[in-house]
Amino acid sequence: MTRLRRFAYAIGMPVLRGLTRLVSSTYRVQVIFGQEHIEPFFDGKTVCAPAYWHQHHVLCSGLVRDWIKRGFKACFLISGSVDGEVPERIARAYGAEVIRGSANQSGALALRDQHQMMKKGYSIVTTPDGPQGPQHELKTGVMVMARVGGVPIVPVSCAADRAWYLDRWDRFMIPKPFSRVVIGIGEPYEIPRETRLDDIEPHRLNVQQRVMSLMKECEDRLKAD
Repeated sequence: MTRLRRFAYAIGMPVLRGLTRLVSSTYRVQVIFGQEHIEPFFDGKTVCAPAYWHQHHVLCSGLVRDWIKRGFKACFLISGSVDGEVPERIARAYGAEVIRGSANQSGALALRDQHQMMKKGYSIVTTPDGPQGPQHELKTGVMVMARVGGVPIVPVSCAADRAWYLDRWDRFMIPKPFSRVVIGIGEPYEIPRETRLDDIEPHRLNVQQRVMSLMKECEDRLKAD
């Protein structure tokens, strides 16, 4: 990272965090359903792997921030590229730990770091279609991490009635001020320990479908209110 970029981050990050908090404070959360699925992991003794689409990072990472305030030990898996610098700083400001890497780049190294953090009681938070897509396609690396670590994947999703969508692969969603919001947490999905890594594809498809179904439920609840 260049000196100019470091300087820009040092100046811009406090402004960005303040602006984010200001805008998010205006969101009208209609409901957060499925809370009972994540509450058992607030004790700091059991871990899981919350997973939400890259598109929904604004709302879902804010939800994780609220969990952290209640004792949830979170560790975000963030891209090792320069683009991951801002998300890393925001995650650490939440009080979370961070692992730099992805399922596609430095996967083996990231997997080792994930297991070290899980042994310390940290749940690994991922955007499993990142860092470069395709959109809404869950990567196998997340499944391998959950299978080898013996932890359940917890689907998370959301919807907003008004939002900006960035013109990029994930159509990154930024809810507009005063948007109505619905957030959902799905039932933990456990991969049987006897599952061979070569046979993990059906489980990947199951989890992918669960996240998609949860997203649709969020959208339907928003329309119904």
